[in-house]
Amino acid sequence: MDLPLNPFKDALRRSEPLYGIWAGFATPYAAEIIATTGYDWMLVDGEHAPNTVPTLLGQLQAVAPYATHPVVRAVQGDAVLIKQLLDVGVQTLMVPMVETAEQARALVQAMRYPPHGIRGVGGGLTRATRWDAVPDYIRTAHEQLCLIVQIESRLGVENAAEIAAVDGVDAVFIGPADLSTGMGHAGDASQTEVQDCIRRTIETTLAHGKACGILAPREEDARRYTDWGCRFVAVAIDISLMRQAALANLARYRAPTQPAIVSTTY
Repeated sequence: MDLPLNPFKDALRRSEPLYGIWAGFATPYAAEIIATTGYDWMLVDGEHAPNTVPTLLGQLQAVAPYATHPVVRAVQGDAVLIKQLLDVGVQTLMVPMVETAEQARALVQAMRYPPHGIRGVGGGLTRATRWDAVPDYIRTAHEQLCLIVQIESRLGVENAAEIAAVDGVDAVFIGPADLSTGMGHAGDASQTEVQDCIRRTIETTLAHGKACGILAPREEDARRYTDWGCRFVAVAIDISLMRQAALANLARYRAPTQPAIVSTTY
């Protein structure tokens, strides 16, 4: 059996934008529904959604037959957790709150086997090797793994050039909610100084030959960030879509008691 290819990693090298959706329901059934809708990628969230390694595995299995590529966000950059996520078959990993090049290098180490890293060998126990059916997995795994680091703080923005320059970091993803909140604007990324930081981070990332992504559920934001050079943009959040649709449906029959607000702070 050949090493499973990572079409998302390959697509990041092209110029066409990749449109994604946040998957926060933490169930295989909901993830599979999302995977049938045609988005290029989906973010299966292990940070803010109530996910564990087994629930993430179930969602990977559920979406495997579909073209939408699952990007899994870890709750943190812990090397032991990363080992578990890679072993169950995560090919594209996003790690939140990366603020320094030293952190980024440690994440690269966690993604790779010795002598180039510290990832432990699970062999025939792991789904990633298709239970030892993939020959030479230890030597070739890194070729199809994709590491996305999140910059979502003022310190991360200041260190964006050094972070993007780390060999083994494939892409940078900007978190507007945390960034704006950390800058004193409580989730309001529309503020000029926040927008300046976002644009500077995009330009810095691209200047180092890496792809840049962002969460932007509002259409005007998504189009602006795409114009600025973002190659993968999350343009929807499944939980928000369901809530908006439910409120809009109820409003057909009864005067709404609350607005169907498009969430931008996930």
